[in-house]
Amino acid sequence: MNTSLEVEYWVIDDAGDLVAPGPLLDASAQFDPEFVEPMLEIKTTPCSSMVELREEFLDHIGSAVDAARDQGKRLVPLATPLHASPAEIPYREKESTDVQRRIVGRSFDDARVCAGTHIHFERSNVVDQLNTLTALDPAFALVTSSSHYRGERILECARPFLYRRSCYEHCPEQGQLWPYVDSVDEWERRLEAAYEGFRERAIEHGVDPQTFDDAFEPYDAVWTPVRLRKAMPTVEWRSPDATLPTEILQLTEAVRSIVTHADARGTTVGAESATGAVTLPAFDTVESVTDAAIHDGLEDSAVTSYLEDLGFTPSAYDPLATRLPDSHLSKRQAKQLRLEAAKRLEADLGTRRARA
Repeated sequence: MNTSLEVEYWVIDDAGDLVAPGPLLDASAQFDPEFVEPMLEIKTTPCSSMVELREEFLDHIGSAVDAARDQGKRLVPLATPLHASPAEIPYREKESTDVQRRIVGRSFDDARVCAGTHIHFERSNVVDQLNTLTALDPAFALVTSSSHYRGERILECARPFLYRRSCYEHCPEQGQLWPYVDSVDEWERRLEAAYEGFRERAIEHGVDPQTFDDAFEPYDAVWTPVRLRKAMPTVEWRSPDATLPTEILQLTEAVRSIVTHADARGTTVGAESATGAVTLPAFDTVESVTDAAIHDGLEDSAVTSYLEDLGFTPSAYDPLATRLPDSHLSKRQAKQLRLEAAKRLEADLGTRRARA
């Protein structure tokens, strides 16, 4: 099953201030700008094995780190910048972003502080892939990398709360986890309904219908933790935070193994299968464990038990968020913590390169 990665990293200068990537974007065709200025997306091509994916991913991140250092910049593997005002995270000029801000409202500002990891799986048995990745949603707790927002510790896993519960609170079909599906047609109908609902909300908020139609198509108007991508084409898992390469690769390998099993043997909800199908918990359980993971991460025994039942080894992970202080952070402290996280990324990359 071909697999690819996309990871978003904050860009800072040697003082820890957020800065635009600038010429860093020209260092590789695998580097893309994001919808906010001080962020860089690093992406791989579809890879047929974990060996190939690991090698390409590390190579691209290494190139990005080296190019950044040459320009007096660093990459930060944190899900939020910890403490930053909206002025420090300006949007790039893009019409669809402006339209979405008008539709979603002020809470859309919370999306601009979120950096994540996206794992793409080649489409195969799509329903089993979608449902398995939905059940795996709480695994973001294994790699959570930030608990702070605007200097305050809000929850153990800040990004999923800000992105889903805050930003898309009033547009849940656009950004929150969808239930299991029985068919691709069901997913497509749900997608169309979400798109039409979003369009209606846009018009209610004064967006010209043609402006909306020019900015969005159904596949590009949802930012849910699990979604189908038409252009690639893949099933995309968007649950995890941006974090260290080691943690990303470890999680990717575990998730890929589970999805590969589900793709080959199928899935069943609730009851154990005699045919080796992957047993998925009821969707209500997924939602309750996801909420527990957002609030308490791996400190909640229900979260670790859930993940163990699905095949993960929570003790093998070392989330960066657990290294952050519980107290309020000043801007100066946030800058220092960004620099420390950048050093951890560089050290982690050096270790991985040595093993490769």
